[in-house]
Amino acid sequence: MTPPIIDCHVHLNNYHEQVAVSLDQSLDRLQAAMQEAGVGFALVLTSYMVSPHRPSTAEVVRAVERIDSLGVVAGVSYNNYRERDMRELADLLRAGLVKGLKLYPGYEHFYPHDHRVQTVYDLAEEFDVPVMIHSGDTYTPKGKLKYAHPLEVDDVAVDHPNVKLVICHLGNPWLVDCMEVVYKNHNVYADFSGLILGEFTEAFEDYMEQQIGEVILYAGEPRKFLYGSDWPICSMKSYVEFVRQLKLPAADLRAIMYENARDLFRLPLPALDAGLGEARGG
Repeated sequence: MTPPIIDCHVHLNNYHEQVAVSLDQSLDRLQAAMQEAGVGFALVLTSYMVSPHRPSTAEVVRAVERIDSLGVVAGVSYNNYRERDMRELADLLRAGLVKGLKLYPGYEHFYPHDHRVQTVYDLAEEFDVPVMIHSGDTYTPKGKLKYAHPLEVDDVAVDHPNVKLVICHLGNPWLVDCMEVVYKNHNVYADFSGLILGEFTEAFEDYMEQQIGEVILYAGEPRKFLYGSDWPICSMKSYVEFVRQLKLPAADLRAIMYENARDLFRLPLPALDAGLGEARGG
C-alpha cells in the first residue's frame, strides 16, 4: 500500500494579486490539491509580511485549527518583528498551535546568523521546534541572493547546536553547498520544495533526479531530507509524482515522504508499519 505523505512546505498566500482570493478560498484549493495528490498532511508556512494577499500567522492558526490535516509554521519578519510578536509566537508555540518557525533571508535582506535573529533561535530551542530557512533562488527579482546562500546556515548550526534547522529548496541552485552543510552538521536538514514553478518537464525531471540522488548519497542518510512542494507556486500532484519516480529504496522514500517530517516537527500522526508502509497507532 502507498505510504501516506506529509508536505512540509505549502502556503496560503495569493501570489496572483490582481485577483482577490479569500483565506477560505485558499484553504479549499489547498485541500483539493492535497486530495488530488494523495497528501495526508501539510504544514502551512506563513509569510514574512502581512497584507490582503498574505494572512498573518494568527489568522492562519485560527483558520486551520479545525482541520486535522493541516499544521502551521510561523513566518518571522526580520525587518518588522516586535517584542509583542515574539510574545504571541511563544503563546502559540506553548499551546502547540505552531509547529515550527520560518525565516526568509534573501527576500528580506539579512543573513540568518545576524544577531537580531537570536530571539528566534532561542524560541525554537525553548519549545523544541525546527527553524526553516529560505535558501537559494527567490521568487521575486527584488531578493538579494547573497543572503540566501546555504553556506550561511553553517554559522547558525555551529552557534546553535540544540536548534534543528531546515534549509529550504535544497539551497537550489547551490545543491553541493547545501549537501555539505547538511552532511557536516547533525542539526541541519533540507527540504525538496520549490525546485520548479508550475509542473515538471521531462528534461528537468531527468536533471533533478540525478541531482537529488547525489544530494542523498553525499549526505549519507535519508533522515536528513523532507518532502515539500511549495504549493501553490508548484503543482502538488506533479511534485508527488516526481519524488515517487526517483530511484529511491522504499524505506528511504517512506522516510522522506512521511517519517522525517513527522519526527522533526513532532506531529500528532501515527507511525508507519515498516513492512506495509501503512500508518498505525502509536
